[in-house]
Amino acid sequence: MTGKGNVDVNTLIIYKNMSAYNDLFYDIADLINSVIDEDNNENHLLNLAYKCGNELIEFSEHYGFEGNLYHAFLGFILASNENAFSMACEMNDKKDGSINQVAIHDFLIFKKLFEFDFDRIDKALGSDISAIICDYKAYSDTGKVFNKRIRDRILELTKNLEEAEDIASFYKSVTLFYREYGVGKFGLNKAFRIKENKDSSYSIIPITSIEHIYLNDLIGYELQKKKLIENTKAFIEGKKANNVLLFGDSGTGKSSSVKAILNEFFTDGLRVIEVYKYQFEALSEIIETIKDRNYKFIIYMDDLSFESFEIEYKYLKAIIEGGLGKKPDNVLIYASSNRRHLVKEMNSDNNGADGDLHHNDTIQEKLSLVARFGITIYYPSLEAKEYKHVVDELAKKYNLDIEKEKLYNEAMKWEMRHGGLTGRTARQFIDYLIGVENK
Repeated sequence: MTGKGNVDVNTLIIYKNMSAYNDLFYDIADLINSVIDEDNNENHLLNLAYKCGNELIEFSEHYGFEGNLYHAFLGFILASNENAFSMACEMNDKKDGSINQVAIHDFLIFKKLFEFDFDRIDKALGSDISAIICDYKAYSDTGKVFNKRIRDRILELTKNLEEAEDIASFYKSVTLFYREYGVGKFGLNKAFRIKENKDSSYSIIPITSIEHIYLNDLIGYELQKKKLIENTKAFIEGKKANNVLLFGDSGTGKSSSVKAILNEFFTDGLRVIEVYKYQFEALSEIIETIKDRNYKFIIYMDDLSFESFEIEYKYLKAIIEGGLGKKPDNVLIYASSNRRHLVKEMNSDNNGADGDLHHNDTIQEKLSLVARFGITIYYPSLEAKEYKHVVDELAKKYNLDIEKEKLYNEAMKWEMRHGGLTGRTARQFIDYLIGVENK
């Protein structure tokens, strides 16, 4: 419909595709235009109104939105729509010429959608859908996709767009959001995992719940942290940086160090994609997806190791080196492992007992994967003194009022039964004490 006063969403240019919510967006526009045109087909419109209401509620519970769901939906569309204009804003490029004018053309349409009074639907159809949709109370404070911090960012954008007095203010709010937070899933999320689709392709899926651990929370391992920070900071700043292997005993803080690095450098554009060994065949596709984005990506492989009969490590070697194509400047690989050389070593590796005619070649083949990591960082188990220091610092952090000698004695008894002198053991001991104290 293109009657007088209509919002002609069919003339959208760069914001035309709403991805998974394309049908809902155009159904809402059809409903609004029908009400504006005083369409007399009330049964059809009533069904359409409740259909849109149902989908907006499902959308809300999925993403954790509340309040005016109609406006929140529009704000979400603008925040997540990856197109030539939004991605240029993300890269802080100045937008002159046609692309800028095209964006303003589309924003005028969105502004009209924001200005439509949803109460007109209830008045026209005798429904109660607007009363529900425009003052919705969410079942949960967070959704399944976004955490509260991201949800609140989009709601803040929505509020600014509601209050925009003219197209200049509207334009400023949207572009400022892109510059500060980016666009789409990479702009709004810290970490991701890989999901295989039914057609054997792969998708990059946000991880919504990330442990809020920072480098200052990791007690000890100062030299290890320093080395990791220096390399990551160089990477963020566009300088030469290396792939990193963190190896050592279980529970020494390797994975926690990577989480802390992500939290420290997220606002500088760092993102982490977690990949498991069985997903290595997806690496080429994933790197193609992220290589032109304005973020720095660490592909992280936790607890990486290979049995002697597994050959996936050969594929990983080729990916790390980049093959014939140029290795993207915005991608590094970080891995953690309990094994120094990643591939399981056998006694036969030392004496060639398996009958290998080219024994040295076989050994070099196994060691060559580690050589692809320019930096290796060793995380050993703690000495008793270091372990007691970690316990002491954690006890202070959580305000545990326990005499030191008793604390140390109990901590040493605990480590003998629970995994040795590691930071993980110390944390588990303190968690135990907090639980006992709160009973």
